[in-house]
Amino acid sequence: MNYLDTMFSYEGKTVAITGGGGAIAGAMSEAFLKAGANVALWGIRLESLEVARQRLLGLPGLEGSGKRILTVVVDANSEEYVRKALESTEAALGGPHILVNAAGGNKGKSSFVGIDVPLFEDILKLNLIAGLVVPTKVTAAFWIERGIRGNVINLASMSSYVPLSGVWAYGAAKAAVINLTMACAKEFAPNGIRVNGIAPGFFLGKQNKALLIDEKTDELTPRGRDVIAHTPFGRFGDASEIAGVSLFLASDRAAGFVTGVTVPVDGGYLVQNI
Repeated sequence: MNYLDTMFSYEGKTVAITGGGGAIAGAMSEAFLKAGANVALWGIRLESLEVARQRLLGLPGLEGSGKRILTVVVDANSEEYVRKALESTEAALGGPHILVNAAGGNKGKSSFVGIDVPLFEDILKLNLIAGLVVPTKVTAAFWIERGIRGNVINLASMSSYVPLSGVWAYGAAKAAVINLTMACAKEFAPNGIRVNGIAPGFFLGKQNKALLIDEKTDELTPRGRDVIAHTPFGRFGDASEIAGVSLFLASDRAAGFVTGVTVPVDGGYLVQNI
């Protein structure tokens, strides 16, 4: 193998991705598959996982990759479900060696005094408990028991750094993702387990498209215009632009001394000024 193949080959590695039916998870899955990894798509809805699987199998170069892709229905809030998902993944593909916590999303927008507290709790649970705590807890224990020097990648957000108006629970949960990424990195370092994060800027997906693009006119909404005005690159990101940083952070050869960091992939959103 040449230098780049050696640095970024994932032959013999298995990646488990929660929220496996999502757009960013799909781009990350594609990158890992093309780099030689096996991929286990974990998610709450089998239909979404199968759609994601078929999309991957239809991509150039991945037509014969069916044996390297596993779909597993998982409630990531449940430790029992995650343990069973790990067992299924280990039996079918080996590993997993890498966990990507890509489950998450938001529901609605309100003033602070208009917060629906039960909904706030649900969003916290989706993005923090299912989106990081339970999968990481169970998977790290699995790795420690087996002596596997594993690797976790968490999905943070621009709202991890700067609050976005009206999405209180989402912002609180995503801020906590960065905090726990750092804390877990220190906790698991003696076991050789690395924990890092990616903070995507604004990428169009199922969760946020209606907030940013008017479904009737296909024009930017007021919020969409505000996002573009605040992004120096002047556009939304493409999910494929997550691929490179995913492969870097997951590579023990390229990033073996990197842990506890969260990398913004945001088109300059965080450095905008006047």
